[in-house]
Amino acid sequence: MSEPEPKRKGLFGRLFGGKAQEPEAPAEPAGPQSGAMEHAETQDADTASRDVISPPAAADAEPPEHVPEQITPSLAPAESSQPQPKTTWFQRLKAGLGKTSSKLTDGITGLFTKRKLDASTLEELEDLLIQSDLGIAMASRITDAIGKGRFEKGISPDEVRAILATEVEKVLAPIAKPLTVDGTHRPHVIMMVGVNGTGKTTTIGKLAAKFRTEGKSVMMAAGDTFRAAAIDQLKVWGERTGTPVVASAVGADSSGLAFEALKRAQAANADVLLLDTAGRLQNKQALMEELEKMTRVLKKIDPSAPHDVVLVLDATTGQNALQQVDVFGKRAGVTGLVMTKLDGTARGGILVAIGEKFKLPVHAVGVGEGVDDLQPFAAADFARAIAG
Repeated sequence: MSEPEPKRKGLFGRLFGGKAQEPEAPAEPAGPQSGAMEHAETQDADTASRDVISPPAAADAEPPEHVPEQITPSLAPAESSQPQPKTTWFQRLKAGLGKTSSKLTDGITGLFTKRKLDASTLEELEDLLIQSDLGIAMASRITDAIGKGRFEKGISPDEVRAILATEVEKVLAPIAKPLTVDGTHRPHVIMMVGVNGTGKTTTIGKLAAKFRTEGKSVMMAAGDTFRAAAIDQLKVWGERTGTPVVASAVGADSSGLAFEALKRAQAANADVLLLDTAGRLQNKQALMEELEKMTRVLKKIDPSAPHDVVLVLDATTGQNALQQVDVFGKRAGVTGLVMTKLDGTARGGILVAIGEKFKLPVHAVGVGEGVDDLQPFAAADFARAIAG
């Protein structure tokens, strides 16, 4: 639809004002371990909290076995990878939204080529928009804008796509907000939540790299204590970004680890604490209660924590993402969103439906495994890319 934009600054330039070598991201684990999710029922909230928040042992005492370890990485730079063909961020985003964009472009061309605009055409367009995951409310909004003053007149497919892009941008522009740390809280606690396999751990590693590039001191906590792979993956990110990682044994109490991590981040005067959590289905009551418990434990140390609760969404999920936002928003107090895996198979229209319904800030979108593949969310770029 349009010429590729000249290469724009990556997240380092746009969000953090800096530029640094980007570490190669480790691959996301192949899938969740289902057995780990069916763990014992959560203990009574108050009793359990007391069990995990007992004061740490004195410095000269022998630490108990269950005390989380802290991995302090070397600051050696990551090995450089072979040069890749350069593409702009917009080209990568457009490729990631290719499935949705192609469906819309082909459908619009078929509907509006040499055909007058009438009620039947608008109804077919509305069906196309709904099938593309934009949602009923958004589909109605777009068809109303296209039909206004144009009945029984010709309208070209390009004009329809231009109106589509404009309406999508109107919805998304007010919620396109980067994830920022302003120094009001120290540490600024960012808790990452979501279902299995959305890319939470990888996203934490990328955020750590970006905050480090800005010169902030960062600590990460491996709160997904159910999966050894998640703990190991976060340690790898710690080594590559020069970020300490607070970790515990597989199966340890995640609330206790969150408590210990916040205490250590305070002692180290860290700017940011990035807290990973285990993936959990939004319809699992016991697991959602455990997430609430982690929040309560953090508040015993800092009543304002966590300062951001970021829900990571998989762009290939489609309509189920709406339910995830609803449930996690009510149970975990979600404050913002990151959408990952916009890789060409994505159903990116769902982000428009989520934005129209929930009005939650969208901090970033990811199109690949590299650090630079996670970028601040830009409404205009997204709208142009999805309209084709």
